[in-house]
Amino acid sequence: MDDFGVGLASLGVMMVLVYGGLWVPFALMLTSYAGVWIIKGSPVLAGKLLALAASETISSYFFGVVPLFVLMGYVVSVTGMGRDAFDVANHLFRRLRGGLGVGTVGANAIFAAITGISIASAAVFTRIAVPEMVRHGYTAKFSVGVVAGSSVLGMLIPPSLLLILYGLLTEQSVGDLFIAGILPGLLLAVVFAAGVLAMARFFPRFVGENITDMEAPTLTGRDLAAKGLPIVLLIGLVLGGIYGGLFTPIEAGAVGCLGAIVIGLARRQLSLRDFWQVLTDTGLVTASICFLIIAAQMYSRMLALSGLPAGFGSFVATAEIGYWGVIFAYLGLVIVMGTILDSSSIMLILVPLMLPVVSAMNVDLIWFGVITVIAVEIGLLTPPFGISVFVIKSALDDDSISLGDIFRGAAPFALMMLFVLGLVLAFPSLVTALL
Repeated sequence: MDDFGVGLASLGVMMVLVYGGLWVPFALMLTSYAGVWIIKGSPVLAGKLLALAASETISSYFFGVVPLFVLMGYVVSVTGMGRDAFDVANHLFRRLRGGLGVGTVGANAIFAAITGISIASAAVFTRIAVPEMVRHGYTAKFSVGVVAGSSVLGMLIPPSLLLILYGLLTEQSVGDLFIAGILPGLLLAVVFAAGVLAMARFFPRFVGENITDMEAPTLTGRDLAAKGLPIVLLIGLVLGGIYGGLFTPIEAGAVGCLGAIVIGLARRQLSLRDFWQVLTDTGLVTASICFLIIAAQMYSRMLALSGLPAGFGSFVATAEIGYWGVIFAYLGLVIVMGTILDSSSIMLILVPLMLPVVSAMNVDLIWFGVITVIAVEIGLLTPPFGISVFVIKSALDDDSISLGDIFRGAAPFALMMLFVLGLVLAFPSLVTALL
């Protein structure tokens, strides 16, 4: 078997291992080690090459942004800023039919601008928004669907961990990726909000026929200031510092962590026990992400040695499917893989494979990163492995709401994401306008 055949066989073996239930990083590492061993003919050399890939990856200066933004997200969660964002958004949209749904979308957009973690948004707003929406006449199916759908904003509106991961994999500027994600993220939030209002008007049986949004509690000016000011300050501190050129995305993560901790202490909502739990959760998530990225770099090195990306690029170039044929085929594969794999794993598997192909076609890698994230995020809402759906189910205290109910409630939001993906494909300036 030649080197190209080894690379191709490794893809098949890796997918069989993943489908068989093996954790994705282990599948990537095992196939990478075996592939390099076969190509180079030495298990010792294979081990040394992969160890070098791991050390170079984990020692990267830019890798420091991951634990910092994860820590900031968890601090924000435990200090009650998620509930505050929900209260403020509900107050602003309470006079609309479907206003609580729009408020949930708005609160998720605000929360996304602080944390960048979809799973955190799903967990927080399941506990906050779902009981409140059900109490005001919304169906349980629609309530959990709104939370599941709008939680994906956390991976598109900066700061976003998926955009950071893409930047690490492709050596693109994280700051440019953050800026590129602003307009598509806001557009997605607007489309979600418009979709909620349209469903409330035209599909009342799905949303709820006896909605009582007008009875939602109102806030005084002092309440609005107390709940909204800390959020505005933290968003301004993190994103304003990045876009104003005051500090890098990594430094912004550190400054944001400090700001969130200071706000939590000032409001007396961050106890020593809470902080210890935050540090523990941050360590677990960071270790998982580190392990994934190390495995992906090993996998990428093995693919490069096999010549598979170059061979695949030549095949695409001679297949005469054209520029858009390549893009549509790639996005279709991403969305299909989203039915069985989590977001990070999809990017770690496909981006190293496609990067040489799209680079040779002079595709704007910033734009390519944004459409990749949107397509990947659709997978968070699709069965059988919609990770946001499983997070919501685990956070619910209501056994009467099944996984099927959550998937059905989230389905309209997955369609809206496909619509926004089409707009970004048709109008690349939505990504590049602010760069």
